[in-house]
Amino acid sequence: MLETLFHAYTPLVIWTGLGLLLCQYIPVNFSKLLSHFLFWIGIPLQILVLARHSDFSGAVGFTPAIAIFVLFVSTSLAWLTWVLLRRLSAAHIKKPSFQGKNSLLNLFLFNFNSLKQSSQGSFILAAMLGNTGFVGLAITPFIISSDHNNWAVLYSVTNNVIGTYCFGVFIASYFGKSEKKKTWWTPLQDVLTVPALWAFLIGFFTRNLPLPETVESGLQTAVWVVIASALLLVGIRLRSIKKWESFKLALIPSLLKVVIVPVLIGLGASYFGLSGDPRFVLVLMSGTPTALSVLILAEVYELDRDLLASSIALTSVGLLLMLPLWLAGFS
Repeated sequence: MLETLFHAYTPLVIWTGLGLLLCQYIPVNFSKLLSHFLFWIGIPLQILVLARHSDFSGAVGFTPAIAIFVLFVSTSLAWLTWVLLRRLSAAHIKKPSFQGKNSLLNLFLFNFNSLKQSSQGSFILAAMLGNTGFVGLAITPFIISSDHNNWAVLYSVTNNVIGTYCFGVFIASYFGKSEKKKTWWTPLQDVLTVPALWAFLIGFFTRNLPLPETVESGLQTAVWVVIASALLLVGIRLRSIKKWESFKLALIPSLLKVVIVPVLIGLGASYFGLSGDPRFVLVLMSGTPTALSVLILAEVYELDRDLLASSIALTSVGLLLMLPLWLAGFS
């Protein structure tokens, strides 16, 4: 297990650490340019390769439906939690009896009503989107049998394509860019024009079309460049955080992401008769750390970057703590 986590987290530590070190030496607009490069070119290339080389022949057909259900549960819990915290925050400010120094509410609550809607969008994305590709698929081969590997692959594909570049883009577009009221058509238009979605369709329908070996090798190399660039962006954003309050706010969606949602999914899977590797895959994938792609969406759609970077850091540590418990309870 320790060896598995070591291999999964070594690239994360190296490239994120490099971003932390280089942050003060790079131009101010570098992170924004890097995010736009990843959004329009890097991530679509990665999705294209994934669609072309993934084997779905032995996958369980209802896995995508489960992945979409998990996205719905995570989004609903995050939205309801935000609404509840806003109401508690208002009561906390109005009633002096809640304002004692030792009040437990002081640990989590500050003036939520003063936060912009971009923070609400980041709050939802932090709890909703998981790093199923980089972390999830890196861990599952060492824990589950190869017979059930397609559960993880199909879940990851659904999470990346439907979760990040459909639901995620819709939420980022709705809550980001500006505070003015938007129509439902604006986020939908952004979803229909997102390049990663079209890249997946092209890759899926050209799976049987052979490419020259040099082209295939170049695409595989490009995938690792994309991963390293995304991790570099995480490091840059972590170093640029100036207010520790972002970690305080990120604690709540992080608990939803790596504690509450995976436990609910594991218990639900047990109730419906799933056990062993299939159940563990669902728990692991639903509890993977906040996806690196949320920072790309944050830069493109002008969301709360500090909140999302803090959530990535907290959920990455949370996975290390929760994984042994998931193995004991759901493996």
